[in-house]
Amino acid sequence: MERNILHKLLEWKESKRRKPLVVEGARQVGKTWAVKEFGKRHYSHLAYINFEEAKHLQGLFLQDYDTNRIIRAIRTQCGVPCEAGKTLIFLDEIQEAEGGLTALKYFCENCPEQHIIVAGSLLGIALHQGVSFPVGKVNFMKMHPMNFCEFLMAVGDDALALAIESKDIDTLGLFHDKLTNRLKEYYFVGGMPEAVQAYVDDAEWSEIREIHNEILRGYEDDFSKHAEGALVERLRQVWRSVPNQLSRENKKFVFGLVRDGARAREYEVALQWLFDAGMLHQVNGVTKPGLPLSAYRDEKAYKVFLNDIGLLSSMSGLEAKTLLEGSVIFTEFKGALTEQFVFQQLNEVYGLFYWSKDNSRQEVDFLLQRDNELLPIECKAEENLRSKSLNSFIQEHDIKRAIKVSMKPYKEISEIVTNSPLYLINSVCR
Repeated sequence: MERNILHKLLEWKESKRRKPLVVEGARQVGKTWAVKEFGKRHYSHLAYINFEEAKHLQGLFLQDYDTNRIIRAIRTQCGVPCEAGKTLIFLDEIQEAEGGLTALKYFCENCPEQHIIVAGSLLGIALHQGVSFPVGKVNFMKMHPMNFCEFLMAVGDDALALAIESKDIDTLGLFHDKLTNRLKEYYFVGGMPEAVQAYVDDAEWSEIREIHNEILRGYEDDFSKHAEGALVERLRQVWRSVPNQLSRENKKFVFGLVRDGARAREYEVALQWLFDAGMLHQVNGVTKPGLPLSAYRDEKAYKVFLNDIGLLSSMSGLEAKTLLEGSVIFTEFKGALTEQFVFQQLNEVYGLFYWSKDNSRQEVDFLLQRDNELLPIECKAEENLRSKSLNSFIQEHDIKRAIKVSMKPYKEISEIVTNSPLYLINSVCR
C-alpha cells in the first residue's frame, strides 16, 4: 500500500531542522507498517524495538539518559549498526518504556545526527496524565486511517487518485459512476489498513465486518487496560453513543444520549480520554463566524466523529446489501456517514469548525479558513442541492466562496458556490 505519510516522513528525513519524531495515531491506522516501510526504502539499516514485546528493555531509560549507552543497547538488541544518517532507529509503543519520551530531549541535544522515530497508540493518554515530555525537542506527525485517494491506490485505481489530486475535472466527469461505486465501497470498508487489505484480497463483506469488530473490541479492551476503574464504564457509554449522536438531524453532541439524565461533568473526562486516544475527534462550533475561527471557538458546542468511516458503518449496523440499493448508503442515518466522510477527508489538513444560528435550524456543516477567508461547506447526502442555510450564511457574512458537497458531478453553480462531488472535496478546498 502507498500511504501519504511516507512522503511526509521523507521530508522529515531531509529537513535541516530534523528532531526526533513522534508519530501519533489510534491503534490499527498503520503507524508501525508505515515507519518500517519508510526505513526499508530510505535507510541502509532499520533498528526496530517494540516495547510491548521487548519487556526486558522497558527499563532502558531508567538508569540515566546517556545516549551512547542507550544506542549500544539498541544496537545489541537489533543486531544492526546504528550509523548516523544510515540507520533509522524506530522505538514502537514507547509509552511502555518509562522515561522513553523524556530521553528524546537528550537525543535531540547530544546526538542530533541520529535519525529516531517513536510511536505509540496511546501517547495522547500518557501526555494527558502528566508524563514528562521534551517540549521543543521533538517533531510531531499524526497518522490517520487511509483517505479515499489512498483507498483508490490500494485497489489499483492509481490513475483516478491522481485525477482527484490534480483536480482533473474533465477526466473525473467521465468516471463519475465508477467513482460513486468506489465511494460506496469505501463507506463500508473504511480506511483501516487491515480492512482495506482484506477487500483487496477479495474477502467477503462479512469478513471485513469481522475485522472492524475485532478493532472495535480492541479499542474497548484498551479502556480496561489503560483507564482507571471508575472511568471504564463511562468510556464505553460515550463510545457506544456516537452512532446515535451522528444519526440525528442536529449532530451537536448531547450528553443525554449517553445515558438518560447524564450531565456533562459526569462524562467530560471520558470524552477527553477518547479524544486523547485518537479514537474520537471533536469539531467545535463558533460563537461568531469571524477570523481567526479559533478565536471564536465555542467550547460548549461541538460535534464528535469517529476516526474511521468503516468503524462507524460497522457500529451503525450497516449491512452490505445497502451497497447495492442505489444511493441509499449516502442518506442512511440522516447522512451521518456522508458527514463523517467529509470530516475524515478534511481533518488531515484543516482545522475544522461548524456554525449554527441561535434559535434556528440554520447550520453550516463545516467551516474552515482558506487564504484568510471563511470557507463554508455544506454536506448534502441527497442530490437535491437546495440549501437555505448556506445561502443565508453567504448573504449575511459576505462570503466569497462556498462549497456544496453532494453526489452530483462538479459544477460551478455561481461565482461563489461550487458543487463538489464527495470524492473531490479535498482537492476543491485547496
